Amino acid sequence: MSDIMRPIPFPQLMSWVLNEYKAQGSIFGVDKIVKHVNGQALPIFSEKIESPFGPAAGPHTQLAQNIIAAYAAGSRFFELKTVQIMDGEELSKCVAKPCITAGDECYNCEWSTELTVPQAYDEYVKAWFACKLMAREFGLGDSDGFVFNMSVGYDLAGIKSEKIDNYIEGMKNASKSAVWAECMDWTLQNLDAFQNVSEGFVRSISPVVSNSITESTLHGCPPDEIERIATYLITEKGLNTYVKCNPTLLGYEFARARLDSLGFDYIAFDEHHFVEDLQWADAVPMFRRLIALTQERGLEFGVKLTNTFPVDVAAGELPSAEMYMSGRSLYPLTIALAARISTEFEGKLRISYSGGADLHNIKSLFDAGIWPITMATTILKPGGYDRLSQIADVLMECGSKPFAGVDAQRVTALSEAVPAEDLYRKPIKPLPDRKNGKKVPLIDCFNAPCRNGCPIEQDIPAYLMAFSQGKYEEALEIITRRNALPFITGTICPHHCADKCMRNYYEESVRIRDVKLACAENGYDALLPKLEAKAPQSGKRVAVVGGGPAGISAAFFLAREGVDVTVFERKETLGGIVRHVIPEFRIASEAIDKDISLCRAMGAKFRTGVEVKSAADLLGQGYTHVIFATGAWKAGDAHLEYGQALNVITFLETAKSDPASLKLGADVAVIGGGNTAMDAARAAKRIPGVERVRLVYRRDKRNMPADEEELALALEDGVEFMELLSPIGVKDGVLTCRVMELGERDASGRRAPVDTGREVTMPASAVITAVGEKVDSELFAANGVELGKKGLPVVSDTMESCAENVFVVGDARRGPATVVEAIADASAAAVAIAAMDPNADVEKNVTEDYFKPKGKHGNLCTDCDHCSDTRCLGCATVCETCTEVCPNRANIHVAVPGKQQRQIVHVDGMCNECGNCGTFCPYDSRPYRDKFTLFWNREDFEGSENEGWLPKGDGSGVCLVRLGGQVREYDVTDSSCGLYEDIRQLILAVRKDYGYLVR
Repeated sequence: MSDIMRPIPFPQLMSWVLNEYKAQGSIFGVDKIVKHVNGQALPIFSEKIESPFGPAAGPHTQLAQNIIAAYAAGSRFFELKTVQIMDGEELSKCVAKPCITAGDECYNCEWSTELTVPQAYDEYVKAWFACKLMAREFGLGDSDGFVFNMSVGYDLAGIKSEKIDNYIEGMKNASKSAVWAECMDWTLQNLDAFQNVSEGFVRSISPVVSNSITESTLHGCPPDEIERIATYLITEKGLNTYVKCNPTLLGYEFARARLDSLGFDYIAFDEHHFVEDLQWADAVPMFRRLIALTQERGLEFGVKLTNTFPVDVAAGELPSAEMYMSGRSLYPLTIALAARISTEFEGKLRISYSGGADLHNIKSLFDAGIWPITMATTILKPGGYDRLSQIADVLMECGSKPFAGVDAQRVTALSEAVPAEDLYRKPIKPLPDRKNGKKVPLIDCFNAPCRNGCPIEQDIPAYLMAFSQGKYEEALEIITRRNALPFITGTICPHHCADKCMRNYYEESVRIRDVKLACAENGYDALLPKLEAKAPQSGKRVAVVGGGPAGISAAFFLAREGVDVTVFERKETLGGIVRHVIPEFRIASEAIDKDISLCRAMGAKFRTGVEVKSAADLLGQGYTHVIFATGAWKAGDAHLEYGQALNVITFLETAKSDPASLKLGADVAVIGGGNTAMDAARAAKRIPGVERVRLVYRRDKRNMPADEEELALALEDGVEFMELLSPIGVKDGVLTCRVMELGERDASGRRAPVDTGREVTMPASAVITAVGEKVDSELFAANGVELGKKGLPVVSDTMESCAENVFVVGDARRGPATVVEAIADASAAAVAIAAMDPNADVEKNVTEDYFKPKGKHGNLCTDCDHCSDTRCLGCATVCETCTEVCPNRANIHVAVPGKQQRQIVHVDGMCNECGNCGTFCPYDSRPYRDKFTLFWNREDFEGSENEGWLPKGDGSGVCLVRLGGQVREYDVTDSSCGLYEDIRQLILAVRKDYGYLVR
């Protein structure tokens, strides 16, 4: 594998466009093709654009196919990738790879085209010609309804060089170029390939590819050099000119304060760029002079807001020392600069916008008089170019009026609204790992990431589909196949399934837990009377010790399989920690009761008020297996040096059963940072007499173990977070703490707390410790169960301990954990004891209707609270994320006969190893390295380690194939050639139906 891109010749480019559109109705993978037919077009640069948006100078305007894809999706303004005197191999050696990561805010460490300047020129001319043909052939709009805008850098000497001068002049008039002749000649010779393209139309295509330019300069470029470049482009090249500005114009203090206030305080940068870059005092008079200069010549001038923002690589985001930030964290800076500039110039200075624009803000920007608007980050995310079609719909009625000024008041209002917008605020906690920890397979890689994030691998797509069809009973039946506690998990599950949901890259995850609860509430009455166990399994009689979530789940699964099972619970009521400890305001007793009713309906028996200490006694009574599900009830140690504190379990039990008996005083301190600590703090706020609750933890909120949701709820309830404090002791109503600070970042970017040597005190009429409950190790030792280093039982994958037929599940074997993890343990035990099959509904996760979930890809939801659809993308049926996020279209989905899901082929010659597909692939893999690869020549094949194939190129089925590290020649048309059949069928499918992929 190399990062060398091989430009596609114009004949193959057009063959690809025409054949893919005919066969699939898509163009370079873009399904949501936009047609502009209302006749509206905005005048700009003596040209016109049918819509005021498109891709920014960057990865989406580097190759012809990228521009074509963006045009098909509705773009009509194209800021071409920057060219400079350093290019091709010389520049490529300077760009570390991977060079893009856009998981949330985007970072990149590349800046201008990696092609040679002549190659870049050819790509832009080919794209220009192809878009003209597509407009006419497919009825996409006026063939003169789009604009190409050049971008050049980075100093005057380079821009005046012969190489760049030839580029500029060639873009101003391409008629004498070889590539123009190639495009013209091929089209005229292949008019029979078109239905709506005539010779007259082809000959009328304008060779003026661009008459406008954006000046791009490196950080630190002196103001007089910026002005000299712009003056040269205006006076000597006669070009409509934009000057790209850096967000550093805002000043270090403003930028640092604004990002910090929005939760982006971890983004590392210092003052040097702010000092070295163009200053406001120099920029304003320069812009006034350039405005006058263009007006004298009948040209247009504006500013491009903004360049990306230079920051330090602090956590290994990219293999470089510095990187450039864009996306949603750049918007707060760019819109602030837009407000300042529009106010200074009274709206008369045109603004071309490119700082974090997307579906959520683009209409507001346009309505404020800011256009054209270009984007990169949003189309680097899942949905890719298809996201542009939704933006095209929003801006379809853009009108045809010329630029009339920027509304400075509106822009200022947009800037002032930023702090209240969640779109531009980082979550409290670091984003969770979205990967599934597995290597992507060559074939059949499609799966549902949400299932991988769930400890019980719940069949989430299946029950989401049933729910969306109003089939609540069926949905609940699917849920209970793996989940014995749908009401409890539908209410308090930490729902880490949502952490993996691909929708996170759109707006927010599918609200999986909410749907589960809705299925339970709406399907319960119909399903309950129909529940029945299978035929009795002879010779098995199981005792479950503990009636909490783990015990109830084990009893449910075993009873359903026909096993005689009895639960022994030491308390008088079932439910364990959920019943007795978790506050009622988090989960109602009725929800717990309904889950217990499901278990009873299966035939499980319960004996409450019975404490069991010996597995041997139960086995002696005729039970064949014993499952300990006794939880983790023992108090943890807060290591206070002096004073007394109330254990969190004791406190929460009392707060739930008899809150009036608690005399906590006015000031309560809760020590801990986990979910239980949040419960305790919120419960304490509800105790009569309590005025203030402070939560004390040695780390900051970002590094607390509690889930984001629990932190947010505690903050909403008014809990005060006393961060970076390590408690010493409590005496006379005063809690004394050591003051900590965050130390240097380690390789992961995490900063450990370090003692500063200082101490602080706070009033504490009561102190509650929530620092990790423990299991009853003595119970297991007495039953002959081996214990590990932390005093936890040692069990196998089946949950069986070293004591034969004695199992341990849930918190009893893990320590404090989650309900769904308890269910997972119970399931594993039931599989071992009763041969339960939890996979009976797996196939229901895939729908036969490929196009229904596919149609959701690329569509963002702007109001998730009122969306009638679950928004599920159907990843088990159609993932294709790597194909969507590739700017170069180097990952292709291929329909293979006999395969329900499309298969992925990586095209080597179209890839520059930007790494974007690796960011979003749900596997812990890089599709550009790990998917089966099509090569275009022997040099690339031999220079790569990718598994893949190189067609011989003579029309035969002979291919050179690398598989399992071995290279062999196969004739794939011969079914007995010895090649792995799935791979052979994939190659045959490409050969038969996707011939345009092959050179």
